[in-house]
Amino acid sequence: MEFKFSERTEDYRARLLAFMDEHIYPNERTYHEQLDAGDRWTCPPVMQELQTKARAAGLWNLFLPDSELGAGLTNAEYAPLCEIMGRSPIGPEAFNCSAPDTGNMETLVRYGSEAQKERWLKPLLAAEIRSAFAMTEPDVASSDATNIQSRIERDGDEYVINGHKWWTSGAGDTRCEIFIFMGKTDPKAEKYRQQAMILVPRDTPGVTLVRPLTVFGYDHAPHGHFEITFENVRVPAENMLLGEGRGFEIAQGRLGPGRIHHCMRLIGVAERSLEAMCARAKSRTAFGKTLAEQGVVMDQIARSRMEIEQARLLTLKAAYMMDTVGNKEARAEIAMIKVVAPQMAQAVIDRAIQVHGGGGVAQDFGLAYAWAKTRSLRLADGPDEVHKTAVARLELKKQSPRWIYSQ
Repeated sequence: MEFKFSERTEDYRARLLAFMDEHIYPNERTYHEQLDAGDRWTCPPVMQELQTKARAAGLWNLFLPDSELGAGLTNAEYAPLCEIMGRSPIGPEAFNCSAPDTGNMETLVRYGSEAQKERWLKPLLAAEIRSAFAMTEPDVASSDATNIQSRIERDGDEYVINGHKWWTSGAGDTRCEIFIFMGKTDPKAEKYRQQAMILVPRDTPGVTLVRPLTVFGYDHAPHGHFEITFENVRVPAENMLLGEGRGFEIAQGRLGPGRIHHCMRLIGVAERSLEAMCARAKSRTAFGKTLAEQGVVMDQIARSRMEIEQARLLTLKAAYMMDTVGNKEARAEIAMIKVVAPQMAQAVIDRAIQVHGGGGVAQDFGLAYAWAKTRSLRLADGPDEVHKTAVARLELKKQSPRWIYSQ
């Protein structure tokens, strides 16, 4: 079996790697200096400069399989590119390939009306605005989306929205202009037909950003994660996506690609952390020899390399299956990699922190930030436990073996 990327993917990989070296890595410090010097919820000017260069280089909206709107890449072709972008905390946004905009744009492409696409998709594709996804609620276990209590009620030519959301990522950014809001239109309907999704402009009366939520102390500005209340918010009926009772269906279609994108980016984070671990180990001496010569550190390096390779192969398999048999048939692989990749990346980053000693938990090397962000992804798009349960149920449904071992 020959294992290699397509010529198109290899071309994009080479161009992306060069762009990262020339523009992204050298501007990471500039980005954070500009962020700290200004309003933390306003995007630093350097990001717009990077986006202009990325678009001119033809490295734009690579995540979209639609060849007219994006690069026309399959999931398997996009995976190694997403990994490269994920190596930098500012990488994905520079190429307009960052969450939650990617998921929201895919939702609009798949389920939006022509008017909705014209009003919201076009400016998102151009990075003129940003968006947020309002699903999780503080008062219920939102890992089960059927628990959601927010209401979307028809009133003539409008819908009235009431709800309390949190972990609405991206809402703090001053460029954020639109929310995709999930709530119930009919609590008495069949369990998976109660929900709907609707477009809510951020400046609509009744929408209140209560507070930003931190992740292990990091505010993730200018992106952020916000607690928001929606009180008697009125939007036109044409803002409904697909129709009443179709929210759960949209959620399943939206979250599949989003989950695997997270995993692709995490492999990039793990690779960069392993590189940092090796560089640090070769540069520091303890007890008469470098850390790289210490058996315990060599074990950490070896384990990290093996775990990264395992996670990458499972991610590529999931992407291949999504392309060939569809997201539904690939749901076990998607669930598996959503558990495996964050745990792998978290373990690799933790080892890198250990090799860096006190510096690893400080702000100087970016590892503490990477660990905190990675740990949160064991909860985002469904916690580990939900995905493990899904994998187990699918496994138990398989036909019993024709024979078993016996004494």
